[in-house]
Amino acid sequence: MDESNDLNHFSAAGRARMVDVSAKAKSHRTAIASGALRMLPATLARIRAGTLAKGDVLAVADVAAVMAAKRTPDLIPMCHPVPLSGVEVEFSEILSPDAEGRVGLGARVSARCTGSTGVEMEALSAVAAALLTVYDMCKAIDRGMRIENLQLEEKRGGKSGLWRRGESAGRKTLP
Repeated sequence: MDESNDLNHFSAAGRARMVDVSAKAKSHRTAIASGALRMLPATLARIRAGTLAKGDVLAVADVAAVMAAKRTPDLIPMCHPVPLSGVEVEFSEILSPDAEGRVGLGARVSARCTGSTGVEMEALSAVAAALLTVYDMCKAIDRGMRIENLQLEEKRGGKSGLWRRGESAGRKTLP
């Protein structure tokens, strides 16, 4: 981890600031994020069957993910607007039940751009919005749903290059 870049969203006086990225070289950048929504098996079955009154849950969640990626700077105060070149959303079923007997719906988003700063926040926002949309559309039948493991899986590009979950500690103890 580059020590000179730690917590650079704060000025010398400790005030929040948007980092100046104008001197950074533009490069192709990609970020992949994932998360899951745990639910009752019957809820997942209804999503799969398309029998919810609100319509095609995954189609709506897909659109919500793309919209969230595009609107991330409106949600995250110090996030730069980036020229997204692509956002891909994938859903998967998690059939192994947890301790409460809940199965899950996994969401994975890949966001891409060519720019001076990364797209990690866009990918994470997109996953969160997709899962929240599914929750919203299914809450009438399963209020006990739980979002879990919202996380960055991989990022490519920029000065720091490639980072993958599990390959780098990427952690620092806070003072």
